[in-house]
Amino acid sequence: MENDVAVIGGGHNGLVAAAYLARAGRRVTVLERQRKLGGAAVSSQAFRGVDARLSRYSYLVSLLPRKILDDLGLGFTLRRRRISSYTPHPAGGLLVDAEHPSRTRERFARLTGSDREYEAWQAFYGMTRRVAEAVFPTLTQPLPSRAELERRIGDPAVWGALFEQPLGPTVEAAFADDVVRGVVLTDALIGTFTHAHDPSLKQNRCFLYHVIGGGTGDWDVPVGGMGALTSALEEAARAAGAQIRTDAEVTALATDGRSAELTLADGGTVAATDVLVNAAPHVLAGLLGEQPPQPAPEGAQLKVNMLLRRLPRLRDTSVDPRDAFAGTFHVAEGYTALQTAYEQAAAGRVPDAPPSEIYCHSLTDPSILSPQLAAEGAHTLTLFGLHAPARLFTTDPAGTKDALLRATLAQLDAVLAEPLADCLALDADGRPCIEAKSPQDLEREVCLPGGHIFHRDLSWPFADGEVTGATGRWGVGTRHANVYVCGAGAVRGGGVSGVPGHNAAMAVLEKAR
Repeated sequence: MENDVAVIGGGHNGLVAAAYLARAGRRVTVLERQRKLGGAAVSSQAFRGVDARLSRYSYLVSLLPRKILDDLGLGFTLRRRRISSYTPHPAGGLLVDAEHPSRTRERFARLTGSDREYEAWQAFYGMTRRVAEAVFPTLTQPLPSRAELERRIGDPAVWGALFEQPLGPTVEAAFADDVVRGVVLTDALIGTFTHAHDPSLKQNRCFLYHVIGGGTGDWDVPVGGMGALTSALEEAARAAGAQIRTDAEVTALATDGRSAELTLADGGTVAATDVLVNAAPHVLAGLLGEQPPQPAPEGAQLKVNMLLRRLPRLRDTSVDPRDAFAGTFHVAEGYTALQTAYEQAAAGRVPDAPPSEIYCHSLTDPSILSPQLAAEGAHTLTLFGLHAPARLFTTDPAGTKDALLRATLAQLDAVLAEPLADCLALDADGRPCIEAKSPQDLEREVCLPGGHIFHRDLSWPFADGEVTGATGRWGVGTRHANVYVCGAGAVRGGGVSGVPGHNAAMAVLEKAR
């Protein structure tokens, strides 16, 4: 029997789409190539014999709308981090405490010698919050036009600063301190190989998605780990009647625009009226036998997962490590240092001081640890290294990864009062509990072309030149009338959000009316 909808890929967006469509009465089959659902939104026991469930690929949640949780009745909880960030510095590290403005003001004054940067910080993030309040609700609505979104924001100066000119001049005009500028800029560089003055505005688009989440810009911790979201979505999809098949790799897709046939690696086939593809546009092109879109995606990060026996002591004794690591811990991310690292990586070399940011999931949510590990004081650390483009790893993938990991950890050790290696837990074989993922690892393990965590460069959240007829008013269409992108490569895709899955489901349901 032909399905109404086949969903290629059982990542979180595919499961969101399946749950919505099955609840609407559609016959839905999800086809996942791996044995386990979730794609990059999974929890894993990363170290042999160690009972800790790490969010191995995706770490935090900001862009998941409350609407999706409520619509699907998901039993899934997010927990706010009280500490926003900590940036070490010899003059006294910059700690941003979301619940104690006076404490944050004091840390700014200690670093910069006055209240000016703190007041600029408050004004700047007051501005981004107003933008978030205007933009975030539109993510689960039909795409607004550029003019419509500009009217929603209602401030020509803000629109120009964030949407029309490179972010660099805006940051430089707002802040004078190199450390503060760097903290702000990092949100423009996560998973995006670019710089503050890039005329393509890739950095602006990345920054926008990092400051609009939830209408506040907060990045929250998934209680139980990222796999808890996948489990809740799987339960919702199955309860609604969706059929889910794992170990079911799709190798080809044929369509005439009215019906489609999917060929599986085992030689079987699946027929469907509509097909939702929870995979990158480059993967979809391969399934269709078409030329992939250009340019090819290039990831630009080193992901490192660790389990520690205890948190390391800091050189900065004025800050408790439990505060410093609870938020985003910035390493080698001053404004000038970020530019230098970008230039060195662009020239084809591992940066001398690789920038990275770290946080400790288990400080906010200890449930990912066994009771014994938690009682012993163990903690997880997850590190996201910037300016590590896939091109660096082409000639010697393993050697480059090792060199980059050593250089990255050396920058962390420089701000610690003891070597990180002394704090690492050991697995059942006596090996340190640390693993690193290069862009090539992410491509091989979770099918991200070029290791690009967003499947491709992020798009503006409005109807622009790329959003023409076939892409449709939900930003999920293709040139085939019955094939939709429901993954991060959709317009308004990227991050753990469920937004592309929701929007693809809405496009299918709207077409049927």
